[in-house]
Amino acid sequence: MMEVSRERFEELVSEALDTIPDELTRLMDNVVVVVVDDPPEPGLLGLYTGIPLTERGDSYAGVLPDRIEIYRNPICEICETKDDVVEEVQITVVHEIAHHFGIDDHRLHELGW
Repeated sequence: MMEVSRERFEELVSEALDTIPDELTRLMDNVVVVVVDDPPEPGLLGLYTGIPLTERGDSYAGVLPDRIEIYRNPICEICETKDDVVEEVQITVVHEIAHHFGIDDHRLHELGW
């Protein structure tokens, strides 16, 4: 298990977001990314909650932002080094952003994520 302060972990999430290509981040709409210490259920490293871009129609308006949660404690628990934490944060951020774009787990696994 790697101990990472909440402040440092938030920096890692921010750095991971900075690696997302500009052409994709420009398309992200009405979504917030937050760090949460513990997931609502065991086994989660991140969670996307909302209406994916691919499912939004003409009536999409006035809704709360989609939410991407990145879970600090479970990620730290499965990592042995600081580099492992950086890599797992990157993978988790990309995975959850993919859900915002309407890519499901099955397709992500096909793509190697």
